[in-house]
Amino acid sequence: GRVKMTAEEIMVCAVELGKNFCLYFDDSFMIPAELECDALCKEKTLHRVLRNVNSQLLVVRPDLNVAAFEDVTDQEMQSGKGMHFSIHCYKTTTPLAGMPVAFSVQVGDKSYYMCCEREHGEMIVRFKEGEVPKEIPGESNIIFFKKTFTSSCSKAFKFEYSMERGMFLAFEEEGYLRKLTLKKLAKDEVDETMKISL
Repeated sequence: GRVKMTAEEIMVCAVELGKNFCLYFDDSFMIPAELECDALCKEKTLHRVLRNVNSQLLVVRPDLNVAAFEDVTDQEMQSGKGMHFSIHCYKTTTPLAGMPVAFSVQVGDKSYYMCCEREHGEMIVRFKEGEVPKEIPGESNIIFFKKTFTSSCSKAFKFEYSMERGMFLAFEEEGYLRKLTLKKLAKDEVDETMKISL
């Protein structure tokens, strides 16, 4: 039988205005709705350090299973173990949610990617050995939505976990450590522990 198409399913782009003002469409731009929403393709990679509100750098120590914001000297920053991040930006068809990104970091000759896992009923941020995929077919525990921190502070960002809305990357003090964690943001609240500068 014939396939019925609805207006939401197809996006068409006019590529040529012909004689008699006829529009010609390029059907290579037609994208089924289910692909539009779910499939993420890597678009670009940024190389950055991640700083918190106290100008401390996020440092990943896989051997200790710790990621925390620390005071770092210029010399330590040049050697850069576990603090120079690749921010993998993915194309999105829903820009209002924020730019989908994944994080990875090089420590020695190994690459680690950031992900979230539930452990004893709470969400934990982990770094696992491996590469970030070029394409993500659906939901993924490595994707965060990059949003400006506040409308008046557009140079800093907050990162919302894609699989649990309202949960953001943040730090919490644990002894002398400022550990990377996921934290719930109440509506209309501004939480400085979620503020990350790139």
